[in-house]
Formats: sequence, structure tokens, C-alpha cells
Amino acid sequence: MRILITGICGFVGSALARGFREGWPDWEIVGIDNYVRAGSEQNRLALRALGVKLFHGDIRSAADLETIPKCNWIIDAAANPSVLAGVDGKTSSRQLIEHNLGGTINMLELAKAWNAGLIILSTSRVYSVRSLAAISVAPNGDRFDPTASGNNLPGFSSNGVAESSSTEPPLSLYGTTKRASELLALEYADVFKLPIYVNRCGVLAGAGQFGKIDQGIFSFWIHSYKRKRPLKYIGFDGSGRQVRDCLHARDLLPLLAKQMTTPRKDAPRVINVSGGLKQSASLKQLSDWCASRFGETPVASDKTTRPFDVPWLVLDSALAEKTWGWQPQTSLEAVWTEIAEHAAKHPNWLDLTVD
Repeated sequence: MRILITGICGFVGSALARGFREGWPDWEIVGIDNYVRAGSEQNRLALRALGVKLFHGDIRSAADLETIPKCNWIIDAAANPSVLAGVDGKTSSRQLIEHNLGGTINMLELAKAWNAGLIILSTSRVYSVRSLAAISVAPNGDRFDPTASGNNLPGFSSNGVAESSSTEPPLSLYGTTKRASELLALEYADVFKLPIYVNRCGVLAGAGQFGKIDQGIFSFWIHSYKRKRPLKYIGFDGSGRQVRDCLHARDLLPLLAKQMTTPRKDAPRVINVSGGLKQSASLKQLSDWCASRFGETPVASDKTTRPFDVPWLVLDSALAEKTWGWQPQTSLEAVWTEIAEHAAKHPNWLDLTVD
């Protein structure tokens, strides 16, 4: 089987490529990347050494795809993953839409031409900001947790946000491009009878992630804390109690392998894939963990809440477990430890990987 991974020199794409080479050595891995993101060059030579065939190109350009050999499956891991993209002045709204939505259109057309399967790695940020903000939370030690009452929201339970939760705007421009990509993918699957799956991922993390405050938050925080760089709790009383789930990128591999080797017509097209409640934590809890490992570093506080921020976002992956028998394998402690060990070996990582 030959697999094309887009954005292969990014954190998730490269982690998947390495995992497939190690666990499924008979599969041929092909990748495309435009190398524009700081840090992508760090992965290029390592992937080549593993026998991965790399193409320098941009998925926004159909012409760049013409020389790629026909593949059985496409894993779309290329995106601008920042919830602030298009509104923070660093990326224009047009760039964001062309990259996240225009790139998906080209991948769908490629899947149609090849009669190939397609897996889109989507995001928890396709869920409505208003619905997420409406989740009633209260302080519970160093974190927020949903309250026992006042949470009769569609798709929400004590296990987190399920696939039936609202995806009505506002989502963020980033979330809307991913949601639009999902809808197009589902239409292509139905009209052209293609095996297409949408996996909505929680916060992905692991060693080698290009940590940024609005993307790889766990990696960014651990690297920054170890280097005693300025850190700040933003919004929600400035206490750092806001909570996210955490999933190691390699934990996607068993799910993707099942979806590609045994595609099921009866399987839901859209599922959540996350660390869930067991692997969720607040920034304050992460800071405490860093302090125990590296020593105390002060963290500033700013009570101003930014657009699109929510106090608690944990995805419920029960459908992925029921359908594919999938569960996360790497504990929160193991993920953080791996990142910390990487930070010790690469003291200049943030300088190398942050624009």
C-alpha cells in the first residue's frame, strides 16, 4: 500500500510517517510539504533516511501534485492550525482559507482521480464557540471542571464534547475552514463513493512539536518553562485553570491503520479522537508539573479573555472506541516527560521552530 501524507514535515505528519515506517515497513510512504514553516527542515533529512519519498510542493497548487505517484490513501495533515489565524495579523484570512480549504479541495480531487481513500485530520475547534462557552464550569482546585447542573447542552456529557455538539458559527475562521473541509469531504464521499473519514483531534502533542502559544501549547509551555522564558495565564480570572485534553500524535496510528486496511461502510464518517478526561489538564497543573521537574518559574497573569478562548474543552471519543476499538495509549505523564526530555536535549528548539 502506498500512502500520501500532506504536511509531512510538520509535527503530526512526520510523527505519522515515522510510525508507519516502524510499524508497517511494507507500506510505501510518500509526502508533500512546502517547507515554509520554521522547523520543517528539521524533519526532512530524517524522513529521507527512513526511505520516505518527499516532494517539495504546496497543496494549494494543483500543478504541484502532478508528479506524485498514485497512492491508495491520502492523509491530510497539512493546515494552518492556529485558532487565531486570519485575525492575528500574522496570516491573512485569504491565506488561511486558501491553505485549509483550497488545499482540501485539491486533495479531494486527487482522491477522486486516483479512486483513493482520504483521511482528514480535523480539529475540536469545529464546535461552536458559543456552545463551548455555555458549558458551566467552576474551579476545582487548580482546574475548571463542568458543574453538576446547568449543562443540558446537546452533545455534552460528563465525558466531554461529543460529535453531535453544535458546529454552528461562530467557530473562528480556522474552525470554519476545517468545518467547510469536512462538509466537502462528506459530499465527495457520498457522490463519488470514496472511503473518506474525518477524525476530529483534540490537542496533539509530543517531542519535536513546533511549540507555539496558539498551537502546540503543551510543548510551548514545557520548553518555555524550562528556559525560564516569560509565560502568562490569559483570561478566565488569570489563574491558568482553563483545561484541554492531550493526545500523543503516535496514538493516531492504530486508528488510521484500521481505517485504511479495513474501511467500513457502516462506520461513521466523523469521529472525535482525543486524550479525553483522563488525559486532560489545566495550564496551572502543567506549570506545577514543570516546577517539580525544573524548579519554580513565575507565570504572569492577564484576566483579559481573547476571542475564541473557552475555559474547558475535552472531546468525548466514545464513538471511536465503539466503532474502531480505539483508545489513547500514551499517558499524560509520558507525553509531558517526553517533551521535557526533548527540551533538555534541544535547548534552542523554540528559536529553531517558532517564526
